[in-house]
Amino acid sequence: MYVFYVTDALGNKITNEEVISSIEKTIIASHKSSGTHPGAIQSRSSAVSSNYTIIEWTGRDRPGLMSDISALLLQMHCDIAAAELWTHNMRVACLLYVTDEGTGGPIKDADKLSRVKESLSSVLRGDINSKSAHMDFTTTTVTHSERRLHQMMYADRDYERDDEDDWELNGKITVNDCEEKGYSVVSIECRDRPKLFFDTLCTLTDMQYVVFHATIDSDGEKAFQEYYIRHTDGCTLNSEAERRRLIQCLRAAIERRVSEGLRLELCTSDRIGLLSDVTRIFREHGLSVKRADVSTRGNTAINTFYVTDAAGGRVDGKVIEAVKKEIGQKFLKVTEVFSSSSPSRSSAVQTRSKFSLGSLFFGRPSQVLCNLGLKALS
Repeated sequence: MYVFYVTDALGNKITNEEVISSIEKTIIASHKSSGTHPGAIQSRSSAVSSNYTIIEWTGRDRPGLMSDISALLLQMHCDIAAAELWTHNMRVACLLYVTDEGTGGPIKDADKLSRVKESLSSVLRGDINSKSAHMDFTTTTVTHSERRLHQMMYADRDYERDDEDDWELNGKITVNDCEEKGYSVVSIECRDRPKLFFDTLCTLTDMQYVVFHATIDSDGEKAFQEYYIRHTDGCTLNSEAERRRLIQCLRAAIERRVSEGLRLELCTSDRIGLLSDVTRIFREHGLSVKRADVSTRGNTAINTFYVTDAAGGRVDGKVIEAVKKEIGQKFLKVTEVFSSSSPSRSSAVQTRSKFSLGSLFFGRPSQVLCNLGLKALS
């Protein structure tokens, strides 16, 4: 039994009957699909592999990397129709949906594919002393790009870090045992944001944990999550090393999508080389792309970038004005977003009481219970 209380992106009750109907149909269809699960729902940036060549790559993040990649593909007569890029802990993961400039379809020439792979791999490797980079083509449809990005960054071990300092999001993650019921209990308290639940469940699923019970709650800027889990083999987390690794991976999953710096929204007529030109302008003005969502709707390019200066700090206003002037004032919308290190604006939520499923096992009634006996949820 799943019970979810949801709002729209602005925090309002959903009253649009078309939206409600779409949600219902999507959930029903996802469960009826043979051999699939909710993770098989396509995201907006997903693409059918027969229409595009899908390139996956991970590597060491650095200023200007996206500019170098897009310029190289343009030089090789490849057009980027869509892209999603995440960065975290000095690592980067990206999905590119590209077409052959000559045919407008996927790249079918084996020699050209080989040259593209060799050239991109060379750019990604960069510093030979850094962790290895990886680049490849995927031969199957990417069913959910954000889910895939989580998997790519997890495989790239972006959760590994040397420091054990306080969590930037003022959060807390604990893993304890519920010996009476044979579960491990994961408790997460952090700043709330859209898709936090999705990101957490992706990580638990990819780490081969099954969620049997869960409660999710939010109040103001704080979110509280509690999961009763076992490994797919039925075992709980038996060692301190396993608990520490789970905490590291959950922390990374939560941090990957945190917005920082400036949000730049570009909406203009699409053309070959547009992404290369825009990212080149960013690089020339010392901007570093921390996250990107590039898409095309008809003949219109709709691109969103989160940028900082080269050192990861705030961008000077004069720099943004210069960028807007070069790209076009009417095409670029600039929005300041809260950094992951920004202090919480409300201290009241720090001391609120929250519902815990632990109370269920000691006789107290439940207000909201999600009995999630599943292997994957996206």
